[in-house]
Amino acid sequence: MSLIKKAVEEIKPANSAVMLEAQSRLDSLIKPIGSLGKLEEIAVKLAGITGQLYSSFDKKCTVVMAADNGIHEEGVSACPQAITAMQTVNFLKGLTGISVLSKHANADIRVVDIGVNGDIEYPGLINKKLRRGTSNIAKAPAMSREEAIRAIEVGIEIVGQLYEEGYRLLGTGEMGICNTSTSSAIVMSFTGCKAEDCVGKGAGLTEEDFENKKRVIAKAVEINRPNAEDAIDVLSKVGGFDIAGMAGCFIGAAHYGLPIVIDGFISSAAALIAYKLNPLVKDYMFASHCSEEPGYKLAIKELGLEPVLSLNMRLGEGTGCPLMFNIIQASQAVIKNMATFEEAAINDDFLVDIREK
Repeated sequence: MSLIKKAVEEIKPANSAVMLEAQSRLDSLIKPIGSLGKLEEIAVKLAGITGQLYSSFDKKCTVVMAADNGIHEEGVSACPQAITAMQTVNFLKGLTGISVLSKHANADIRVVDIGVNGDIEYPGLINKKLRRGTSNIAKAPAMSREEAIRAIEVGIEIVGQLYEEGYRLLGTGEMGICNTSTSSAIVMSFTGCKAEDCVGKGAGLTEEDFENKKRVIAKAVEINRPNAEDAIDVLSKVGGFDIAGMAGCFIGAAHYGLPIVIDGFISSAAALIAYKLNPLVKDYMFASHCSEEPGYKLAIKELGLEPVLSLNMRLGEGTGCPLMFNIIQASQAVIKNMATFEEAAINDDFLVDIREK
């Protein structure tokens, strides 16, 4: 049995009995019922993931997948392709947004070269390079089906290693110039939406270049004809190695019973690939922030999730994950440490449940 097949087939649904227990405890805490909103929803979902009323997430990590995209030659990004390799090293130097925010959240990062266009070495860099970037999806499929499968397996394997090292909360990040283009193509393939509704300016484009980006991505979807009923076909034809690796992280997290955080648009496209392979992975996902990229809203709607934060962010890298780690840990402080009405010797006869039923 292949690694993907085994991981996908062994994913279990969230533990509904423990979720009910968690909801009951939250409803008994000294506060109006439901008054901590999403913090309560997060605590309940975590209970379903871990099978425990409350958990500790002292070891947490964002996996950053780095890869280049052949579509860069179509002028869909204002950034030089060499930025991918430069930033991949800068993550490990502690200079980037994800580096700073992870340090602030007392979280780690793992940086993976899964397809950077160049040979780079730096202490701590995980070399899983499949090749030097994908093919230009405006002319041909991004990768072979075999390459897509292998890239997903890389993500599953890395999650397995992190699990063995004691990590119990994960995030997903990426680095790859033009990966908003591949993400848009994936979302368009699954939803049938038009480029006008899905494609954003990424790292920044002139209006003329923005129109070109929309035309190029629409052409890529048209010529490759991805099969929306086959997630690996979509991934191999219009995706990227970074997206494939993150999709593997989502599958791996669900397989090992770990909560995992979606960052922004590119991360949500990877989550969508994993969801299409097995919808149960959604039980393990948390959407961190509402990305400013238009395709994000389409992807997250397709997933049936709702982001917790609205910060007008669009950086990527995984920067939403350490912010969400803080909130996830706050939810555990609430369910574990707040007193119940009984413990505080307060009569709760006056309480009214005002949550929507």
